[in-house]
Order: sequence, then structure tokens, then C-alpha cells
Amino acid sequence: MRLSKHLFLGLLTTFLCISFSPFFDLSNFATSKIVLPAVLATTSAVNQTQTYSLVQQSQALYEVGQFVEAIKVLKKAANEFQATNDALNKAIALSNLSLAYQQLGQWQEATEAIAQSIKLLQTLKDSDASQGRTQILAQALDVRGGLELAQGQTEVALRTWQEAAKIYQHFDDISALIRNRINQTQAMQAMGNYLQAEQTLTSVREILQKQSDSPLKATGLYSLGNVWRSLGYLSKSQEILEESYSVAGRVGSAIAQSNALLSLGNTARAQAYAQVSLGNSISAKDYTKTAIQYYQQAGQIVSATPTVRLQAQLNLLRLLVEQEEFSTAKELLPQIQSQIDNLPPSRTAVNYRINFAQTLSKMIQNEVQPKDVAQMLAQAVQVAKSLKDQRTESYALGTLGELYEKTGQFFDAKSLTQQALIKAESIDAKDIAYQWHWQMGRILQKQSNIPAATAAYHQAYNALKSLRNDLVAINPDVQFSFRESIEPVYRQYVDLLLQEPENTLQKKSDNLQLARQVIESLQLAELDNFFRSPCLLPRVDLDKLVEKEKSTAVIYPIILDSRLEVITRLPGQDPICNTTKIPKDVLENTVEQLQKYLPDITREPDVKQHSQQLYDWLIRPTESNLANKGIKTLIFVLDGSLRNIPMAILYDKQQQKYLIEKYAISLTPGLQLVDPKPLHNVRLNALVAGVEQERLIEGKFFPELSNVTQELKQVQSEVKTSKELLNQDFTETNLQKQIQSTPFSVVHLATHGQFSSDVEQTYIITWDTLLKVRQLDNLLRARSESRPETIELLVLSACETAAGDKRAALGLAGVAVRAGARSTIATLWTVDDESTSDFMGELYRQLDAGVTKAQALQRAQLAILAKENRPYFWAPYVLLGNWL
Repeated sequence: MRLSKHLFLGLLTTFLCISFSPFFDLSNFATSKIVLPAVLATTSAVNQTQTYSLVQQSQALYEVGQFVEAIKVLKKAANEFQATNDALNKAIALSNLSLAYQQLGQWQEATEAIAQSIKLLQTLKDSDASQGRTQILAQALDVRGGLELAQGQTEVALRTWQEAAKIYQHFDDISALIRNRINQTQAMQAMGNYLQAEQTLTSVREILQKQSDSPLKATGLYSLGNVWRSLGYLSKSQEILEESYSVAGRVGSAIAQSNALLSLGNTARAQAYAQVSLGNSISAKDYTKTAIQYYQQAGQIVSATPTVRLQAQLNLLRLLVEQEEFSTAKELLPQIQSQIDNLPPSRTAVNYRINFAQTLSKMIQNEVQPKDVAQMLAQAVQVAKSLKDQRTESYALGTLGELYEKTGQFFDAKSLTQQALIKAESIDAKDIAYQWHWQMGRILQKQSNIPAATAAYHQAYNALKSLRNDLVAINPDVQFSFRESIEPVYRQYVDLLLQEPENTLQKKSDNLQLARQVIESLQLAELDNFFRSPCLLPRVDLDKLVEKEKSTAVIYPIILDSRLEVITRLPGQDPICNTTKIPKDVLENTVEQLQKYLPDITREPDVKQHSQQLYDWLIRPTESNLANKGIKTLIFVLDGSLRNIPMAILYDKQQQKYLIEKYAISLTPGLQLVDPKPLHNVRLNALVAGVEQERLIEGKFFPELSNVTQELKQVQSEVKTSKELLNQDFTETNLQKQIQSTPFSVVHLATHGQFSSDVEQTYIITWDTLLKVRQLDNLLRARSESRPETIELLVLSACETAAGDKRAALGLAGVAVRAGARSTIATLWTVDDESTSDFMGELYRQLDAGVTKAQALQRAQLAILAKENRPYFWAPYVLLGNWL
């Protein structure tokens, strides 16, 4: 009997789907399949039939999401196999039991079941009436790997899946090996091994393309396309899903076609969201229209599975409501309601009801009654209770509480939210518990119970911190919108912490300290979300450096909806906070206009006007404190759109000086740094590289940078030793070879580049490729493995922030954090001028003279400012990380 027919189908998504926003497909909770028994051991024919029937029954229960009932039946089957000394089939039942326990979040029970299964299988021999035992062991290892990943044991999960892969390779079980390798990429991604994950997925695609057309090939490509989307490679996801759809069409598989169309819609929706983040509203609308078309096609395939058809219609409804196409949306309501009413009780049915209700709640002002939405959610609660599914019941209760919150029924909202919280905490489901803590905080705040609201927000914040490594592994098919479901928790919590207490003139020091920590956690969460992988934790406390470096102050601007809070940390005293009543949109518009004018050499008057306003908001309230303490260096931990402009540009109209004329300046993404030390203790040994000639790469045109050769010569003239890679010599291969073979303290790259909030649009160019931030991360990570010496300074000359992208500097912060360098100097816009060469020459002269990096940057900028006072030439440079 060939057991590959009974593998855990769909394992790749089962363990990574967490119920945040049900926009895409909450039915993915139950995608793994129950494995049917192998050849039954010698028992009576009646007993054989009865036991086999139990397993079939458990499979049916599992696939519709009735996990509690499936567990009961599987336990009974396992006991009957035990009674007949059928160890092999008992092991299969135990593996399936572990799967069911995992669906309910019962990790201890799941761990015990899979451990027993694997132990049984390892004690058997293939000759003991158990032909195929080894392949069943591989399947059990796949289940254990999923369990380990769900519990955050990423490296262990990868090793487990690799062990299973060896077995699949031995038996040449291609379909199982493909699923296994796709699972491995989830772990690789969570560990930050992007290149390895990408190479593994590419190899999977090559294997699939060699297969003849079949429904299995279409399904494999469909799974591959979904994983590419989960890793943020949206164009590749689209390409492969289109291939899956084509294969399904050629073999006449309507089910595979509808699956591909649904996923194509999901990918197009993700592309639309990415374009919104980049400020490309027209492209976003185009992708949204494309997503709507895919969902419509998927919902119209008559022979598609009912769940796929319903999911497509639910996704379509959500998009139509978001686009405020309410008349078209209303036409879908009777169809969706009818299908939901006909669903048998299951987790899937509950999740569809929640999904539908959440969309309907956004139509309350358009002929949808709140009572109808509440009734649907109440039905969802009852179904979840009947299933004894506490996770789903928690989600239904909490969503009903959210509805009552929106309608101002705070007493009922609070009661329901508390019930949801109790259910979530009983199964240690932090991924939904944080939502109910947050919801409770909002309700309590609306009831003017600020202390209790603050405490609830603190619990939500702690839950998110503990989830940090898990959040980055969430499959975007059900992934929350970071800006809608995560960032507000941090900002609203800080807002509460910094509200002025009655009858006090100064905010409490402990609240200020906590507010700083919360903002740092938000910035780390943003970077995690940017990379879809947790960034390494920094190692040195910034406050300790401030106390040691007596002339240094740290400034934390925090942008809230109705005001700007600026926390200043001065040596020898507690943090102080200054509040400016300025609406968020007014501040961000000022920043946006300044960002627009800075690269325009003709707009100096406008630059001064806007930078003067920002000086008055950010620096003026605390400038007397800075003067009294004799501060010479300012370290900024910037928030939001402020990261897109250089702080050096802030203009003091009273003294008629830019901030750089008064202070050395550096930026850092948090309260801690990669082990900082002064550069004068390090011998300068530079790798200098650049592309001077115009290039056309991946359809993008990059004009000539006529001053690159001169710039590299300037750098080389100021450092002790150097190696140059120019034009054709500057390839990814040569760069990697040099970085891994020589302990360079400085890496200076004079080439076009772009910083963006989209990880796929953050890159520098080599001679023939766009070296994207993930590839650069892998390249520098490989260096740290072969050469432990830290890169002291990474310089990215001729880079720029993506036009229209309000969060473009997130890409710069990502490069700085992941590069592993102590410090990064980069440009926010490209200046192809002799002044760039002069600037770099002066920068390295100052570094060689033994001043701090921040002082060297300041002096180099002032040298250009003395010759050319237009900010276009001297202001684009920013220093991130260690300023010493």
C-alpha cells in the first residue's frame, strides 16, 4: 500500500494561521488531513470494520472543524488498536490526535500524543507486519515539526522537518517532499534565513515544473504561490498562482481552478495594500479591481467546493464595502446568508459567521441593523459552545463585544470582552487575548476609568511582546494589518501614559520611562513586520551611554492624534516631557512638504519655512535644558514620518542657524545599540565600491553618477588600506567574496539605491542586479559567520527614499539594523555633484583624526555648508546607530 496518498495534506498552512482579521480565509484552521490506518493487524473482520469506521468518522469530524468530537473518536480508535496490539495504526491515530489537539491550542496534550506516536514507530521494524512504517514516521515528524513551530521552537522545527525530508527522499516521494520543503521555508523565514528560504522554494518550483500536468501539480503550485505571498514576494506569488490556474484548466480541475483564483484574489489584495503603503493610490485601485474580479470568478465556478465559493464571496463583500460600493455589496448578502445558514456546525461555520458579521458591522449606516449583526454573532457563540471550541468561542464573544463597543453599549461590551478574555487565557491564546485586553482598555477609557484602561493596555502590550517571534511567522492569508491591529495598541497606550495627571505639572518619571520602552517596542515590531522575521535584539543600554557621555542628550518625539510629545533624556536627571498641541495630520503634512522640497535645489525658502516650524515643535521647548547641560550631541529616536527627513535641517530662526550648526546629530531605532565603541580605536580598512555608468536593471533605469570615481578616490586617499570594486567589478559575487575574505572595518557603497516601506522595493544596485535588502542581509550575515569582526561603518552614498512613501525610512532603519554594522551613514536623496566627493573626503579625514562619528559627520556637513548653504547639497546625510 502506497502511503503517500494519505499524507497530511495542506500541512504548510495549518500551524501558521492565527485568527486576527478574518479578511482572507479563517477556514484555513482545518487544512491538515487525517491519515487513514495502514493495513489492519489480525483481528476479526467485524472489529476491523468498526475500527476503520472510527478513523473515517474522525476524519470527517476533523475536516469540518469539530475537533472536540474528533478527539473523542480518535482516543477510542487508539484504545481499540491498543487492544488488538496494532501498534502501527495506534501510532497513526495518535499523530492525528496531536493534530486535533493543536487545532484547539492544547499544546501539552498535542506534544504527548505525537511523542507517543513517534516512540511507537521507532520501536517497530518494517518487517513487523508494518510495511511502510518509515514513511508513516516521516508523516509523524511533519506533525511534530508543525507543533514545534507553533510553539516558537523554530530551529527545532526545521531540524525535525529536515529529518522527515531524508525519509521522503529515500522513498522518492515527491509530493510529500514538496510539502515538507514548503514547511521548511516557513521556519527558515522566521529565523531570518531569507536566501535559504528563497532557494528552497525555487527548487520546489523546478521540481513541480518537471512534473506532467495533473491536479496534484496544480495544487503544489497553489501551495507554493501562497507561501511566496506569506514571505512578501507578491509578484512571484502572482506568477506561480497564475501557473497553477493554467495547469488546473488544462487538466479540467474546476476545484483547483477555484482555489487558484481565490489565492490570486488574496495576492492582488495584498498588492493593493502594499501600494497604499507606498502612496500609490492609482495602482492600489487597479490591484483592488483585479482582486474583485478574481473573487467573482472563484465564486462563479459551480463545481468549486462550497467553502471556497463562500470564502471568495466573503472576501469580495469585504472589498466592496471597503471601496464603499454598498449597492453591489448588498446584492451579495442574500447569497452569503443562505450558504452560511446551510453550513453544518463546525469551526469553519463559526469563522464564516464572524467574517460576515464583521463586514456587516461596517454597513450599519447603510440599511444593515445592529441587531441583525448581533444575532449572527450570538449564533456563532452558540455553535462554538456546542463544539466545545474555546478559541473560536472567544473570538465570537470578543467580536460581539466589539459590536457593542461601537454602538455605545459599554456595559454589555465589557461583559462580553471579559468572557472572551477568560476563554482565550484558559488556552493560553495570546494572539487573541491581546485583542481583548486592548478592547477592554478602549471600553474602560470611554467610561473615563483611566487607571483601569491603562492597566488593560499594559496587559495587551505585554501579550504582544511575548508574541513577538510568533507574529512574524503569521501567514498573510489571515495576517492582520499591522497599522490597524498592532500599531494602535502601542500608540494608544503611550497616549494614556503621557496624559497630564490632574493637579500635577510634570508627568511621572516612571510613565515617561515606560512610554519610551513602548515606542521602542513599536519600532522593533515595525522592523519585524517589514522583514517578516524578528530582528536581533540590541545589546547595550542607551541610557548608560548618556550618563557616560555627559555632553549627549536623547530626544524622543512621539506623534499622537492630537498632540506631539517630546521626551528628552539628559545626563544626570530624569526624563522630561514637553507637549505641543498639534494635530497629527498638520504635523505630518508639514513633514511631507519638507520631504518633497528638500531634493529640489530651487525650494530653499520653502525648506527653511517648514524646517523652522519643526524646530519650534521639536527643539524650542527644551533648548534651554540643552544649553544648561552643555549638550553637544543629540541622539534622536524618531517616530513615524519624522524618520523621512534629516534632523540636521531643523532651522532656528532666532539664531539663524540650522541644528547641525549647533549639535552633532545621530539617529537610533531604539533605546539600545549594537555594542558601541569609538572608531579611533579601530584601524580604517575600507572596501569601496560603486556604479558610475547608467544602467537598466529589471526594467528600472538608473542614470549615470558622474562623480563616483572621484568619490571613491577621495575615500581611498583618507584610509590606510582599501579595495575597490567599480562598475563591472561591482557584482554581488565579488562583493560577497571580498566581504567574507577580508576584515574590512568600513564598507562604502557609492551606487543608486532606494529605501522603501516595502522590503521588495528596498535595494542598492550592483553592476547587473538589484541587491535587495534581504540579499544584503544574507550577504553580511554570511560574513559574520566566516569573519567575526564587526563592520564599524557602512556608508550608502547616492541612495534615496521612495517618492510618496510616508514610511520609506523604515527601509533605511531595516538596512541599518540588519547589516550588523555598528553605524550606518546614508543619503535620503541623491546628490550627483562634486560636493559629495568633497563631503566624503572630509568625513574620512575627521574619522581618521579620532573624533566621534557624529562629530565627523557634523564637521563634514559644515565644510560643505561653508561653501554652499543650500540644504540640497549638505543635508541628505544621516547617521544611524553608534555615534561614538
